[in-house]
Amino acid sequence: MRTALLSGFVAGLLLASLPAAVAADRNVDIVNNTKKTLKEFYASRTNKNAWEENIIGDDPVKPGETQPVDIDDGSGGCRFDFKAIFSDGDEVINKNVDVCAVSTMTYK
Repeated sequence: MRTALLSGFVAGLLLASLPAAVAADRNVDIVNNTKKTLKEFYASRTNKNAWEENIIGDDPVKPGETQPVDIDDGSGGCRFDFKAIFSDGDEVINKNVDVCAVSTMTYK
């Protein structure tokens, strides 16, 4: 009986820690190595047809600056499309970025 209780307890601990062990880091540093300010930055799952909210909000990334962003949308997914909009209206789209493996997105 004691062995069965101990086995059940250990199994419960392993299951409880599983999400933490499987959780991936979805933080990406946005590096602006251009000569213009990055005004808006969007990240949406690759299977979406619309862009999510502007992640950087009212905090633009000036030339030479780096800004960390949390890409995790709660879905557990790793593949996202990025859209960066600069002060001169230029847009750069990066498709199918693996945010579980990529920790930096540099714009040049």
